[in-house]
Amino acid sequence: MKLLFTQTLMLLSLALFTEHMAAQPLTAAQPLTAAQPLTAAQSLKAAQSQQNNRNQLPEIGVVASDALTIDKEKVIGDVIMRQLRGQAPLVQDPVLQEYIQGIGNRLVIHADNTKFPFTFFMINNPVLNAFAFYGGHIGIHTGLLATASSESELASVLAHEVAHVTQRHLARRAQMQQRNSPLQIASLIGSLLLAIADPEAGMAAVQATSAAGQQASINFTRGNEQEADNIGINILYRAGFDPQGAPEFFNKLIAQSRGRSNQLAFLQTHPLPEDRVAQTITRARGYGIREVAPSLDFHLSKARIQARYMSNPERNVNLFDSQIGQGNEVEKTAAKYGLAISLFELEKYDESKKVLDELMKISPENLFYLDLMTDIYINQNEPRRAISLLSPLWKLKPQNTVLTLNLANAYISAQNYAPAIEILRDLLLVNKDNFLAYQLLSDAYNRSQMKKEAHMTQAEIYALILAYPLAIDELQFAYNQTGNDTLEKQRIKGRISQLREAQASIMKLSI
Repeated sequence: MKLLFTQTLMLLSLALFTEHMAAQPLTAAQPLTAAQPLTAAQSLKAAQSQQNNRNQLPEIGVVASDALTIDKEKVIGDVIMRQLRGQAPLVQDPVLQEYIQGIGNRLVIHADNTKFPFTFFMINNPVLNAFAFYGGHIGIHTGLLATASSESELASVLAHEVAHVTQRHLARRAQMQQRNSPLQIASLIGSLLLAIADPEAGMAAVQATSAAGQQASINFTRGNEQEADNIGINILYRAGFDPQGAPEFFNKLIAQSRGRSNQLAFLQTHPLPEDRVAQTITRARGYGIREVAPSLDFHLSKARIQARYMSNPERNVNLFDSQIGQGNEVEKTAAKYGLAISLFELEKYDESKKVLDELMKISPENLFYLDLMTDIYINQNEPRRAISLLSPLWKLKPQNTVLTLNLANAYISAQNYAPAIEILRDLLLVNKDNFLAYQLLSDAYNRSQMKKEAHMTQAEIYALILAYPLAIDELQFAYNQTGNDTLEKQRIKGRISQLREAQASIMKLSI
């Protein structure tokens, strides 16, 4: 789904120091291909190595931190995530979001000491970078996925970040910080976002506002990095990926950094001294080589990022045209998909549909393809064809986010607002932080002249980006639209009180 919108600037901008590194996920459209089984000798060697690794892996990260409880960590993580929605260029793409969350979930299932649900997301930035922060939030730049050559490479970065979270490296750093003086979140305005855009400047900003100086550096210690490497490879192996993905990705980083005056952002925040690279290679070899078939979803995601977030459509058409005759069948299929998106971006909808029809003959329920076909029908002023395409599939999978958002978008485009409102409200009951769902719901309410509901929905959008004063204003407008509905007035007043309490509590947060 391709939605064009302008994000509202936040009034309240609160930040916190973080760290950087990541990888990528899975979609419901195409299940990941099962890994090839190891030989008996490889299995024995891997089992022995796993046991040795288990004995060597430190577990100091699971010790409860005096400075930061699990509940407080979740609160702080939620604050940072709301800030990112308001100011960072988050990729609001349901297909890519489902893919990366899927891979992330697959890794988390095989991780130990998980204390809360993990949230994986992407930032539209070509700089190769990624990061983890409090409460199980892990983000990656689009440039990282575009650089990875295989799903195992991508997953190796995500696994590393998952390990940072499960070992509570940030909580341990907070405990060290507390020995100097409490770190007030409100004193670090903008540092996190600056660090995402420019890691060196971000680190300087964090250090300048922190009483602990160098101790508040975004970088984890070398010991934290090695611990995350070791545990991350273990998670990677247990999740069915190729453990060699980690050293292969490291080698790619090193190769790309040669001859450059400015280091890659990833290397600035995750330095790779020779001993660390050597240790990673040795540990990965201990698990053996696992042959993993190429993932179509991984290559479709790369093509989608290239076509929608990198270069320009004319160049992308030439790029994908040249790739269609190269590589394996999975890569050729992804190139055709990239070509279809590039043609769509050029508003050549008939040509785009022709390419996509060929792909859908083979995989008619692929979410990547369905999402693009919905966009084509809507832009050809045929939203009812999109509704006919999506409705049968949505009835089978009513909780699928990609199908729900696309179907709602098609209903709104067809000026059939009631069903759009119904399915979006249902989605938000189980996915209460879905930014796109709120935006579509707000659009549906506005178009159907439901002013009170439109204001209330806009209030939730503002709350999701930490703009509580604006959210309260919207609720005041909604209150004025309630007439004599006493129950609704009480409900709105209650929500206003909740937002005021949330705003006040954030200002008091410290670690």
